[in-house]
Amino acid sequence: MFFRILFIVSSFCFFGQVVFGQSGQSPLLDSIPIESLEEVVLTATRTERQLSSLPLPVTLVSKKRIVQSGAIRLDEILTEQTGIVTVADESGFEGVQIQGIASDYILILIDGVPLVGRSAGNFDLSRLTVGNIKQIEVVKGPSSSLYGTEALGGVINIITEKPETDDLSGNVSYRIGTFSQQDMNLDVQQRLDKFRYAFFANRFSSKGYDLNPNVEGQTVNPFENYTVNGRFYYDFNDKLTLFASTRFYDQVQDASLFLDEVQFEGDSEEKEWNAHTRLDHKWNEKFTASYELYYTNYIANERLADPISDNILSDSDFDQTLFRPELRGSYTFGSNSSSRGFDGGTLTAGFGFQFDQLDRTFFDETVRFDSQYVYAQYDFNPLEGVNVIAGARFDNHSEYNNQFSPKLAMRYKLTDAIALKGSIGYGFKAPDFRQLYFDFTNSAVGYTVLGYNVALDKLRELQDQGQISNVVVSESDLNDPLQAESSIGYNLGLTYKKGKWNSEINLFRNDFKNLIDTRIIARKVNGQNVFSYVNFDEIFTTGFELNTVYSINNALNISTGYQLLFAYDKTKRDQIEKGEVFARDPETNQTVLIDQSDYFGLVNRSRHNANLKIFYDIPSAHTNINLRLLYRSKYALFDTNGNGLIDTYDTSFVDGFVTTNISASKTFYQNFSLQIGANNLLDYTDGNIPNLPGIQGYIKLNYKF
Repeated sequence: MFFRILFIVSSFCFFGQVVFGQSGQSPLLDSIPIESLEEVVLTATRTERQLSSLPLPVTLVSKKRIVQSGAIRLDEILTEQTGIVTVADESGFEGVQIQGIASDYILILIDGVPLVGRSAGNFDLSRLTVGNIKQIEVVKGPSSSLYGTEALGGVINIITEKPETDDLSGNVSYRIGTFSQQDMNLDVQQRLDKFRYAFFANRFSSKGYDLNPNVEGQTVNPFENYTVNGRFYYDFNDKLTLFASTRFYDQVQDASLFLDEVQFEGDSEEKEWNAHTRLDHKWNEKFTASYELYYTNYIANERLADPISDNILSDSDFDQTLFRPELRGSYTFGSNSSSRGFDGGTLTAGFGFQFDQLDRTFFDETVRFDSQYVYAQYDFNPLEGVNVIAGARFDNHSEYNNQFSPKLAMRYKLTDAIALKGSIGYGFKAPDFRQLYFDFTNSAVGYTVLGYNVALDKLRELQDQGQISNVVVSESDLNDPLQAESSIGYNLGLTYKKGKWNSEINLFRNDFKNLIDTRIIARKVNGQNVFSYVNFDEIFTTGFELNTVYSINNALNISTGYQLLFAYDKTKRDQIEKGEVFARDPETNQTVLIDQSDYFGLVNRSRHNANLKIFYDIPSAHTNINLRLLYRSKYALFDTNGNGLIDTYDTSFVDGFVTTNISASKTFYQNFSLQIGANNLLDYTDGNIPNLPGIQGYIKLNYKF
């Protein structure tokens, strides 16, 4: 550990000498794009809008900030944003939590189309490289009025770069870091008259690490993955443009498990491929249309066996495919009364079809969903200084009740510097394949988990086999369709932007109902249970976010962020109010009655999250330096005293902690840049946090051509 810290400190000392020893170089050809003063976002409204004018809570992360921070995977850069927390599930996959809403309910897009592959619940953000990203847009709160299922808690859209220059341009980079982590990028772009193309390739690997030497195996096993992306644009004329993109991802990772004094070994493999085609047609000055076709396939396989006897412990497969054609258009109405500030507004509407299928171990057969949807949104200014967005979407699905998802947002410009904004929206998440069709029996322990749609038939089969001692639910309880999970989200914000200051406060509340969880439906003769799924939970998350950016001058930028979060189960609060919840005090070993002050809230939610970021550019030395401090207060991993909730007497709390990330970059010989950095500089570790393996130093060399 001492040598790792010494390495980082020595590197920065050397870097400082390099920085200030070459200030007399020729003028810098900046390798980092300059940020626009009025940043444009697409995700919140599906049309181009200036970030500062939106009535919705949106976070935008620019390419400049991504490059300066030294992030190489999506989870790294998102965890530094206010109100966004990355959380690892039991598989080790890192998902994202927004406003206290779990990653299962956050939709992940790339260039506006959805990614699939939640084989363990979380969408693994670490499988997405940021090497060719133009910007990341995060819409907070229910967004089903535009995007349908899985957008119950928000949307993250990754937008790739579009070639703009006629000359061949691009970057080649190599980064090496702690744990033999290596990241290599090749990015090539060019515009040839009407034709544009971009090619990107990434290789990322690591030997993994071990946070608990007392347990056999590593916390993260060695892995190697590749990402290849090609994008093509063709301008037929000034009204018709074709976009086509294809992306391929492949990862192989060692897998091992020590069980009953036997070391099982194998590997896990992930493959993802998607193809996206869109034709953008500008019919006239008022009407534009897009014709889109999208296909994606995600495959994950894992095999564990005894290397001596070749006895197989597990052999699982996951193969998901999604196909989606969509047609949408936008029509801008003429201004009716500009003297009152009124404009005709823009109407955006679309419809499409989605076909989703999954072939998975523990499913009897390949299962399929199909759905049809239509949506519309009207964005207009009824009065001077007032912007209103009203939208709704209707989804017709083959496996659950139809969904109608409305949303209303408004922004009122009080002064040139101050604006008030608010929104209310409905979000939903359809029951997934696992919740409907799972058929799994743990061979070691003996319990069974059944998807809701197959539970009744499978339960009868187990009864015929003499495996069931008693059924604890009525047959009618398993006949009604499983409902989609839903939420209503409220956001109320105030923004201040003047001179060097840019601040925003946003109050939020999200009320959920029909959340899906497991319940016991029968008991087996071996003493184990049969589980299935049911709608019953009602929870809410509420709090506020505060973001402030202060630009001291053109070179020095300071930003701070803070989130206060309360996340509770309404049913548990009612039980506490009725005096029905008890816990055992670990200090006195006495049973005590729980009151509301003892109820901590939902698992994996921190009451406080904060960040402080300092970015400093030194143009004369062609250098930038930045420091980012991230704080997360204590949170609980699971219920340890068996009363079904997290209270002050539980012992699974992770104490609050601060991570410190730092990096410095210098450009030399016009086209070369060197970056040295360290994440988690203070070397904080906790065996309960698998994605925080201690200090991670790195050096990166980039050549821009």
